[in-house]
Amino acid sequence: MTAASTTTGSQDAWTVGRLLQWTSSWLRERGSDSPRLDAEVLLAWVLQCSRIDLYTRFDEVVEDEPRAAFRELVKRRGRGEPVAYLTGSKEFFSLAFRVTSDVLVPRPETESLVVRALDLCRSRTAPRIADVGTGSGAIAVALAKHLPQAEVTAIDISPAAVAIARENVETHGLAERVHVCEGDLLQSLPAGETFDLIVSNPPYIREDEFAGLPRDVRDFEPRGALVAGPRGVEPLERLVAMTAERLRPDGWLLVEIGPPAASEEVLAAAVHLQAERTLPDDAGIPRVIQARRRRATSAD
Repeated sequence: MTAASTTTGSQDAWTVGRLLQWTSSWLRERGSDSPRLDAEVLLAWVLQCSRIDLYTRFDEVVEDEPRAAFRELVKRRGRGEPVAYLTGSKEFFSLAFRVTSDVLVPRPETESLVVRALDLCRSRTAPRIADVGTGSGAIAVALAKHLPQAEVTAIDISPAAVAIARENVETHGLAERVHVCEGDLLQSLPAGETFDLIVSNPPYIREDEFAGLPRDVRDFEPRGALVAGPRGVEPLERLVAMTAERLRPDGWLLVEIGPPAASEEVLAAAVHLQAERTLPDDAGIPRVIQARRRRATSAD
């Protein structure tokens, strides 16, 4: 990449507008799905301004030092590194989250799970919620922000992810209501602790699918948060079994999934749960499986 090299003459000056135009084209050639957005986010981060501010600064010449920093970030993006890891930040549910390569990048499709969780909890007084596999803490924080009476337990098996989640919880001023802990699914919680709602975005990629993932996912995001096992439902099966002792009567389980068939079969086989219809995301893709805890079954 040579866009940040020193040039002479006003027509050749690297203005904000020229940098965005050149970089967008360069990233498009290297396979970015959103080259213009990538360029804007990275340049705004380097210049410490909002993306909207860039549009009022098109003719401003970018000085050598920020231009060099921008060049290095764009090079890394050209190799596939996610923009969120380059800037250390990602927006989710209109909230900003710190992210590193220790956690998955929060995705817009996961907001469908949050919307459904909010619908289920608004009529409950002081709901108790567990976010299993919290990663950056995005789901837990979004729920606590919009449910002021809720108490949320956010769990992750990765110590590094737990540290990031705690940082995000503290940044959003929720440390009194969101407890972040390390553990394998629900195993580490005290005996008898139950919830009105359990939500999860667990690993659901089959092992034979991993090599076919986009390179920015495959090569940079944590494999353990992506790959479930040979069938893609192993963590889901374990989580569903644990809900027999962790869900309160009429409590709900919401789980983000990949292809729905195998995941729906796991729910259907759980005698303590009443499976409900799978919910689509904004693109119409089946995204969230859901089930209600039966009040009384032979499995209780």
